[in-house]
This record gives sequence, structure tokens and C-alpha cells, in this order.
Amino acid sequence: MKRVGMVGCGDISGIYLKNMTELFSDRLEITGVFDLFRGKAEARASEFGISKIYGSLGELLADPAVDIVLNLTRPYEHFAVSEEALKAGKHVYTEKPLGAVLKEGLALDKLAGDRGLLIGGAPDTFLGAGLQTCRKLIDGGYIGDVVGASAFMVCRGHETWHPDPEFYYKHGGGPMMDMGPYYITALVSLIGAVKTVTGMSKVSFPTRLITSPPKKGTVISVDVPTYVTGLMEFSSGAVGTIFTTFDVFAAQVPRIEIYGSKGTLSVPDPNIFGGPVLLYRPEDGSFREMPLLFDYSENSRGLGLYDMAKHLEDGTPFRASWKLMLHTLEVMDGFERAYQEKAFIPMKPVTPRPEPLS
Repeated sequence: MKRVGMVGCGDISGIYLKNMTELFSDRLEITGVFDLFRGKAEARASEFGISKIYGSLGELLADPAVDIVLNLTRPYEHFAVSEEALKAGKHVYTEKPLGAVLKEGLALDKLAGDRGLLIGGAPDTFLGAGLQTCRKLIDGGYIGDVVGASAFMVCRGHETWHPDPEFYYKHGGGPMMDMGPYYITALVSLIGAVKTVTGMSKVSFPTRLITSPPKKGTVISVDVPTYVTGLMEFSSGAVGTIFTTFDVFAAQVPRIEIYGSKGTLSVPDPNIFGGPVLLYRPEDGSFREMPLLFDYSENSRGLGLYDMAKHLEDGTPFRASWKLMLHTLEVMDGFERAYQEKAFIPMKPVTPRPEPLS
């Protein structure tokens, strides 16, 4: 049993607490929660029967009962909280991305290594039934050798529905940093490491008007690219395309497709754990839906944290690890660097393709 102290009680915390207290309660125990806005922590503690509300981050980090710090803060806060947790001798599981910039991810990687601690985190959707079924089909040769891939995340932004959407347009935000981790993690888990990237980006609209309560009428200045395209050369030789944007009202494009020498695999939304998984083989002449071959088809956020706890206890593979998160961050950072430098950016020589679930 690993004991978890949770930092950040925003929107995403509910599903984490639900799963930790129900689905994953055989290996995870909540010691307590902390949020800068105490009312949020009190609401979550009441909802899930948690007895301890920490008065500060320092109090949580000083608690000897905490084995793992669950970092659910905003993207630009991830680095500072994770850094303090590692310095306090705690393992860390953080929401995506690992850091707002590559430099932060590299610093956390070094700190964790120096302290002999683990850091890992979201997204863990690649461990769900949908993407694990895709992995089994690819590894089983159902589409032959992978020659390419495409990924699309297209929307008009979050200011029409999110209660506090400003951070999506600030440092650490944008469509690539927000949603890119799901897509790139999925591609790396299915195809393998990325070798080289290039890309282009732009800010289509310099301001955004919030139309959702409670901040309806507030104007947001946009500080990060909101239209980002990237090209990836994988170590296997496959070539991939990714497009993420907050600037488009609607599109008719797939989430992810993997192209092989013997067929095509249509991959489900990497932001969910289930399906559908569609396989095209030329002898069939059409896409056929494949049965899901694994557990965790519902919203199982926290599955990666559960996987970390198993690794710490039993030495089983740790899949949602810092290696995968750091590689994903390097790829996303590489797209913007490539645009600024008008260059192809080589990635560090890593092989982070995680072990499949059995």
C-alpha cells in the first residue's frame, strides 16, 4: 500500500479521488489533500470522506506518512511543486506536462535521479483498453510494418465552457502543451521513440473573450501559439504528422491513424481509455471494429499512479514514467524550436516505448 498526498483540488481531482478510493484502493491510500484555496480542499475532503486537509504544501511534504505526492496543479505550477516534493524525499506523480518548458523537465529528471526517487505522470490513457488493444494489434503484425501516422486535435478553445480558461492561453498552455501529451504519448507507446522533429506555429487571435461563467466577459491576452503543426521522424523510420489547434470551429479528421504495409489502424481518442478501435485490411475492403482486449475502458485516471505503486512494491514495469513524459515534452518543445530556428531538431537517443500490459 502506497500513501498519497494530493496537491491541487481543481476539476480533475474528482476522478482521481474517485478511482483511488474505489478502483485502486487495494494499493493506494489518500493521506490528505491540499489546495491554496482551502474551500476547494474542504469540498473534496467532504465529498470523498478524507479526514486530513493540509494547511500548506510544506505541511504535506513534511508528513512522514506520504510516500507519493500527486501533483494536480496548473501546468505552469507543475515544476515548482514537483521539485519541492522531490527535495522532500517524496516520489512524484504529476499531471501533464512534466514541465512548462524542456529545461524544467530536464531539471526534474536530474533531481529525481540524484535523490533515487521516481517521477511519472499523465497521461495514463495509453494504458487503457483502447490503446492497449491497438498496441497488441500492431505488435501482432495486423497492419504489417508501420510506415506512418497522423494525429489531429482540433477545437475552438475552452473559453465557451471552462469556468477558468485563462491558463490555457498562458505559459505552459496552448493546444500542443495541453492536448499534445495525449497524442504524442499514444504515438510513442504504439510506434516507439521520435528521432527528429520540425514544425510551424502561430497565434491566430491575439485575444479571447470568455463566454462561460463565472468570468463571462473577461478578455484574455493570448501568450502562446494556438495553431501548431509538427512532423516527426520515428526511430523505426516511420513518419508522423500532428496538428493541434484552439482556432478551428469544426473539422472532419481522424483522432489518430497508424498506417502500415498491410493495413490501417484507426485509433480512438487518446484522451479516453476506451474505444472504438477500427482495423482496415485490403482483403476486407472496409474498416472493422475490433473487440477491446484489456480492462480499463472507462475513465481510469490514476491508473498510471497505480502502476507506479505496483512498481515500488513489486518491481513490475513502470510505464507512465519520467522517461516517457520527458520524451513527450522534448518533442513538443522541439516543434516550437524548429519553427523559431527554421530547422530539424534531433531528439535525445532514448527508447522509451513502455512495456505493454499483459
